[in-house]
Amino acid sequence: MKAALLALFLSTPAVIMAQQQHPTEGIPNSKVKVVIYEDLECPDCADFRRMLDEKLLPRYASTVTFVHMDFPLAKHPWARKAAIAGRFFLASGNDLSVAYRRAVMKDQDRIQPENFVAWLSRFAQSQGIEPAQVVAALDDPKLAAAVEDDFQDGVSRGIAHTPTVLVNGHPFIETIPYEDVSKTIDAELAR
Repeated sequence: MKAALLALFLSTPAVIMAQQQHPTEGIPNSKVKVVIYEDLECPDCADFRRMLDEKLLPRYASTVTFVHMDFPLAKHPWARKAAIAGRFFLASGNDLSVAYRRAVMKDQDRIQPENFVAWLSRFAQSQGIEPAQVVAALDDPKLAAAVEDDFQDGVSRGIAHTPTVLVNGHPFIETIPYEDVSKTIDAELAR
């Protein structure tokens, strides 16, 4: 499966363009790209987010590009709406979009389908954005289509689980040890 993911990753230009349309962290235009297919309601994605904040970004932010792709799973009832909201925040700036992703993953265990809109409204207000704007954006077909494009891109690459992390195409799936990702990033940087 890993070989198939690597071949699909290397054979399509979508990820090269991904950082232009997706939240990114690290240094732009690095020769090493870490592409993260994530579901904002996924506990394993939240674990990877913590690893990203605590270990990967402190070590690699000046040398690696981290690109976030939306892959909301059907089993998570508010994940798709959360991804659509992320696209709304991206239109206001990359830093806001990253802050939103970080906040929603941090609060996953407090968010339910019934209180997602209230949580989202509080987040928007804390950022100086009119809550009604982001709530209305949840029904924006263009934002929904952008999320669906990411999802279909992932499906076309054989991705079925989150997070799926591709380090220059080398896949890591679901439970991801820091040492393995770090070793692969170091090897790709040394090329």
